[in-house]
Amino acid sequence: MKMALTRRLLLLGSSALALIAGLPPRLSLAKATRSRVTFVLVNDIYQMSEQPAPDGQPRGGFARLAAVVKAERSRGPVIFVHAGDTLSPSLMSGIDQGAHIMVLTNMIAPDVFVPGNHEFDFGKEIFFKRMAEAKFPVFCANILNPDGKLAAGMRERGILTVDGIRIGIAAATDEEAVVLSSPGDLKFPKAVETIEQQAAALRKEGADIVVACVHTGRAKDEEMYRNHTADIILSGHDHDLWLNYDGRTAGIESSHDAHFVTCIDVTFTIRMNEGRREVIWHPEFRVIDTRTVTPDPEVLAVVQAYEKQLSAALDVPIATTAVALDSRNPTVRSQEAAIGNLIADAMRIENDADIAITNGGGIRGGRIYPAGSTITRRDIMSELPFGNKVAVMEVSGKTIRAALENGFSNLPRPIGRFPQVSGLKVVVDPSRPVGQRVVSAEADGKPLDEAKIYKLATNDFMSRGGDGYTMFDHVREIVPGHDGPLMTNEVIAYLEKIKTVRTGVDGRIVIR
Repeated sequence: MKMALTRRLLLLGSSALALIAGLPPRLSLAKATRSRVTFVLVNDIYQMSEQPAPDGQPRGGFARLAAVVKAERSRGPVIFVHAGDTLSPSLMSGIDQGAHIMVLTNMIAPDVFVPGNHEFDFGKEIFFKRMAEAKFPVFCANILNPDGKLAAGMRERGILTVDGIRIGIAAATDEEAVVLSSPGDLKFPKAVETIEQQAAALRKEGADIVVACVHTGRAKDEEMYRNHTADIILSGHDHDLWLNYDGRTAGIESSHDAHFVTCIDVTFTIRMNEGRREVIWHPEFRVIDTRTVTPDPEVLAVVQAYEKQLSAALDVPIATTAVALDSRNPTVRSQEAAIGNLIADAMRIENDADIAITNGGGIRGGRIYPAGSTITRRDIMSELPFGNKVAVMEVSGKTIRAALENGFSNLPRPIGRFPQVSGLKVVVDPSRPVGQRVVSAEADGKPLDEAKIYKLATNDFMSRGGDGYTMFDHVREIVPGHDGPLMTNEVIAYLEKIKTVRTGVDGRIVIR
């Protein structure tokens, strides 16, 4: 591990004194020693370059992150933790399966990396290939082979000795990875139970403090926080800036894409009480807004080289169309459109869903592709410019009908909420009252059953209630919108498979 300090990694099975927890002993401060260690946390880093945040300011990216980490390491002992999700999704990863991400991450070299669900987006074999490229330690106790043994390259747990402090590292990935991604036959025991077991073992092995490095959903984070499962919980997955401290346990997540980087400066006081070692710790928190950070020039140069490669790759032809495609606003916002069918088909098929619905307002190319046109990756980017992700959920037929009624509520006037669909055939009468315009609806050739549960693919904007699709607010999400694959990558992958677009306007939406 590349750190400018002396430390020792004690692997499983090491012998050490047990940590005795309790109140500070009544001893003279002169008999105590103090150390200071900074934990630096990032998580969910998909974009290699800085991106404009909602306030319009550029933030994040590997070059700004590198500058933060280098600055922190220059100040003193640091444990840099990456809480997972980085190999995907991004446009470049859709092309090179995350190879560039590993190069960039190696340049910053986390001291602890725990895989997230997106590390498995390209399958089990690519996961192991990328992890083998890592020049940093990968910790995770609950990624197991089919035989129940720890997967290759994973460290079950460990103790890092930094300035005399024995820091126990426990790590786990959310067991939902099996439905959120494609890990094949790998097994994922429950993350919270795994951390409980590993934390107990670390304390027996002499850890002065236990740090849980996890890629888990917020409910699991909060369960570990409430139960004081670990002293410090460093998490990823939810993409928000989460910071809690109750005087005993700290729980932190650092937004996403290195827009913000959280630093925890922990002061340790070590005392001996009747021959027993006691360690007291106190945290101070700093949240670094990378808008204010000057990018590291070395990493920036590599990022810019990759951006040039990406630009060239975007112009490579991926398919041709045997039918005309029209992405102009009046078409995609008021009627069934061949390009809408193409996009919705890709969302449904690539995610093994029963039905797909996407809003016509998300299709923005504003052009006609005559039959015989060549389609490139850049064309798909121009059609889907918002970086939307696919959300997959379980919904009732009644909810789907409500969504369709919302989509057709503005007819005959064009509007962004107009639905482009796959797996459905709908007859609509705009002369009927709003909310009663769907004359009939079929799913997979059968009447839509309002009591049946269907697997629906949509986009993250709609899954959050955008364009009036509030009926999706409280349904069961299989793949949450914030954590789904990029729509652009799904459409590109679908086009690369079919090679020729033959589906035109085929009667999915009939407007009387």
